[in-house]
Amino acid sequence: MARKIVIANQKGGVGKTTTAINLSASVAAAEFKTLLIDIDPQSNSTSGIGIENYKLSVYQALIGLENAEDCIINTYMPHLDIIPSTIDLVGAEIELVSMEEREYLLKKAVATIESRYDFIFIDCPPSLGLLTLNALTCADSVLIPVQCEYFALEGLGQLLNTINIVKKNLNNDLSIEGVLLTMFDTRLRLSHQVVEEVKKYFGTKVFQTIIHRNVRLSEAPSHSKPVILYDASSVGAQNYITLASELIQRNNLEQKSKVN
Repeated sequence: MARKIVIANQKGGVGKTTTAINLSASVAAAEFKTLLIDIDPQSNSTSGIGIENYKLSVYQALIGLENAEDCIINTYMPHLDIIPSTIDLVGAEIELVSMEEREYLLKKAVATIESRYDFIFIDCPPSLGLLTLNALTCADSVLIPVQCEYFALEGLGQLLNTINIVKKNLNNDLSIEGVLLTMFDTRLRLSHQVVEEVKKYFGTKVFQTIIHRNVRLSEAPSHSKPVILYDASSVGAQNYITLASELIQRNNLEQKSKVN
């Protein structure tokens, strides 16, 4: 059964979608069957992984118009599939309000396909609305990207409170997979200070791997590729390969292939 991990932070610009794309690609490169679900109406994970001209999306699966299986698209990476997003999700939050068991719609859709995969990653919108709520109700755990900048911890209390509410009322098994420090700049004292603060606050929940600021990592989406395919030797690619290895070890899984 798949390990379902939501990548969430209602604060924008923290590296959430960058992590969704590159972590899922790096785990797939290690030969784990991986599904990326893009539930963000901006569809950046979808375009960033090179998917276009598709008819079915997570929207149809979410509101029950199509089976989730029919919405899956195979990517150009052998072990990586995606259920793409669409702008139609913008209005989905309003549609979901009147639906029965509206918080469980994604969970029901994913239940029909999760046995196919080792990992399922869900990229959420930068908000704590019904789409993110569906993702949290569906998931086993939450991976929280935190940027190494001045307002790093701002809003995290609200996210943690939401996670606790979901855990108490909708998904008893929900846990924090880990906190990922992103956009680290070795030249800045502030980056080092933020690392210390986050580690002091979250302790062992913080991943040892830190994602550095990297030009190749920023360029990769414009080429519709994960950085591991755009420039595998770059710092950004190596960071996410290391993160994938750490995640696999945290879940007590044996690495199937070593990615260099």
